[in-house]
Amino acid sequence: MRMLVLLATILIGLGSTAFAADDVATAQSVIRSQEQAFGRDDAAAAYSYAAPAIRQLFPQADIFMFMVQNSYAPIYRHKSLEFGEARAANGQIAQRVHIVDANGEAWEALYTLEAQPDGSLKITGCSLLKAGQAV
Repeated sequence: MRMLVLLATILIGLGSTAFAADDVATAQSVIRSQEQAFGRDDAAAAYSYAAPAIRQLFPQADIFMFMVQNSYAPIYRHKSLEFGEARAANGQIAQRVHIVDANGEAWEALYTLEAQPDGSLKITGCSLLKAGQAV
């Protein structure tokens, strides 16, 4: 629950700062690429999009994949994934994602991504709520 509050605070804190459309496109490409890696059960590829802090928590690709399969099943396997609102500031992007899981239930995800020293964007977190639930 604390993670959800933290991520909601980040999204609110980012405000409506203007940012280049290519920053959003890059963030969405990272999320989509990780989602496609999950679909192929390619743990190494999915793990490659995780930020260093996530990699510290889950030091091996197979451990990361196990966590996703068990804690983020709607992201791991779903019927549809559609991007919603995105906000950015100070090298960070928050991206809402609307998901319909394998059972047809709607979910809302909030991904956070951060620019890395090499210029790439990596996923720093993802909160997941069943659609219609309060934070």
